[in-house]
Amino acid sequence: MSPNGFSGLEKEYIRKHHHHDLAENQCSSFLVKHIRAPVHLVWSLVRRFDQPQKYKPFVSRCIVQGNLEIGSLREVDVKSGLPATTSTERLELLDDEEHILIVRIIGGDHRLRNYSSIISVHPEVIDGRPGTLVIESFVVDVPEGNTKDETCYFVEALIKCNLKSLADVSERLAVQDRTEPIEQV
Repeated sequence: MSPNGFSGLEKEYIRKHHHHDLAENQCSSFLVKHIRAPVHLVWSLVRRFDQPQKYKPFVSRCIVQGNLEIGSLREVDVKSGLPATTSTERLELLDDEEHILIVRIIGGDHRLRNYSSIISVHPEVIDGRPGTLVIESFVVDVPEGNTKDETCYFVEALIKCNLKSLADVSERLAVQDRTEPIEQV
């Protein structure tokens, strides 16, 4: 589970924000996405625990129980085509200063048991313009009959799809916002 192949800054963010206690029957991974949109815009989408469908293409509906706070639960309906129809998820952390969101899956009709995800969002400059580095990591039980590699591959594929969609939505909004170039220091 080492973050090999990442830049020094990416490794530092992973070390600082992406802590998972990994049991023997679990797998974990880190995924990185560079988005050509300012961090405030990307974070405004990521932080919406109550509206993951804004950028997650497999979510058809989300209902949050109670106020949006640590411990809040959401019931997510999944679009057809995946081996699930519902997921119950709990908000573990929503840090608007550090731009960190932690979500744990606590139920649903799928095989993702003891799943926890950390998303951190960091400002960067891409081609002289405000950009965002998004890092998502996870830990999950390996279901009986599957290998760690198979489980990680499946979850990584879902996250990559979500991150690509997050980039598409954010970059489309950034173009509409006409963000000005950052002066090079």
